[in-house]
Amino acid sequence: MSRNRKAGTVTIIPDLSIIDIAEEGKGVGKADELVVFVEKAVPGDVVDVRVIKKKKNFAEAVIEQLHKKSAFRTEPFCQHFGTCGGCKWQQMEYAAQLKFKHKNVEAALQRLAKIDTTGMEPILGSAQNKYYRNKLEYTFSNKRWLNKTDMMEGAETGAPNPELEMNALGFHVPLRFDKILDIEHCYLQAEPSNTIRNEVRDYALKAGLSFYDLRNHEGSLRNLVIRTSSTGEVMVAVVFAYVEQEEIIGLMEFLKNRFPEITALLYIVNQKKNDTIFDQEVITYAGRDHIFEEMEGLKFKIGVKSFYQTNSDQAHELYKITKEFAGFSGDELVYDLYTGAGTIANFVARSVKQVVGIEYVPTAIEDAKFNATLNGIDNTVFYAGDMKDILTREFIAEHGKPDVVITDPPRAGMHADVVERLLEMEAGKIVYVSCNAATQARDLALLKEKYEVVRIKPVDMFPHTQHVENVVLLKFTGAQP
Repeated sequence: MSRNRKAGTVTIIPDLSIIDIAEEGKGVGKADELVVFVEKAVPGDVVDVRVIKKKKNFAEAVIEQLHKKSAFRTEPFCQHFGTCGGCKWQQMEYAAQLKFKHKNVEAALQRLAKIDTTGMEPILGSAQNKYYRNKLEYTFSNKRWLNKTDMMEGAETGAPNPELEMNALGFHVPLRFDKILDIEHCYLQAEPSNTIRNEVRDYALKAGLSFYDLRNHEGSLRNLVIRTSSTGEVMVAVVFAYVEQEEIIGLMEFLKNRFPEITALLYIVNQKKNDTIFDQEVITYAGRDHIFEEMEGLKFKIGVKSFYQTNSDQAHELYKITKEFAGFSGDELVYDLYTGAGTIANFVARSVKQVVGIEYVPTAIEDAKFNATLNGIDNTVFYAGDMKDILTREFIAEHGKPDVVITDPPRAGMHADVVERLLEMEAGKIVYVSCNAATQARDLALLKEKYEVVRIKPVDMFPHTQHVENVVLLKFTGAQP
């Protein structure tokens, strides 16, 4: 390999072969003993890269010149690719994305949990890899991210053209909390999502509504949330900040009249210095305060604050795999940990004797109970609270030792106390659903004390990103020597 060269204070690594892809989605190359992580590089590429950060054993870099294109490389389909942080793998063919997601899950389980992955089942790809999301949240900002064309217009004066429109409605630019990329067309959510977003922006500009200032916390318009469902229902929620009531009514009336297909038209006034709305009042302007999702004849109520897997079709596949792994006979007591809105709990309820669901967020538990009643399910019970505080010896003594535990924790994985409680409970089976193979592997390593992994199957919920779900079946074997 050619030696590194320096141009001024810039380090260039020439002819770097990209040999793998890291869990965070960057291409990986090696320059002598230095591991180099390269943004938007694809295994098989040969590139010159510019180092932007260097540590003792690794560096981060960006592509300066592409000498040889990988056979896996393809042309990104979105005009915003490269600036928007939403779909970082559009430059890689979908079949290759699946290959590397499968490989990364396998590597994490082998490296961190010393698990034999010989029998690991093939990753299940998403049937839809465009327009697959049922929820998007856009941000209003008075500080639009300026692209190269914008900057060139101000090149002569050294400042942006004062006539440039600086208001934007779109997504945060990676690593810039105060800069929003104005989105023209997003391939993540089907219509009417793009039309609603673009027409809301146009209305706001014409009406002179102020877009939120993310640094100074000023302005009327803050966020736009759009949810859709497989039943064809649409939810639109506008989050305002410092706003007059007539401004709210004007925009709400515009949406109601322009988009009669909106099932739930809502608004929120959030004047906090963060975007979270879980502690904010939701006001229904027109229609219902929720929409419905359906799965195998079950209906699920979805509010603006509800948790529901963002890829509806693939969520159905994920839950079917979870149910299959559990192998229910019909008489099981099941604990569903991190139950969310009780989707999995209610999905499996008709196949078991009883399901006990536990979740941290109280509003999610309210949704879980509603969904059980809605579907005539009377063998589920739900509890809200911190998992490590709820799942005590006394709780287990009261509700019974589970035959099967289903656990679907957040990215951080399970608290050590929860893992310890699982080891004490000694359920016959544990089905562990995870969105982070590394923290899943950490927990599996602890569970190996009494359990063996018998099935593994990754599921791709998020095409064109590095994220992947993984389902693992563990069977109780007793204490290991």
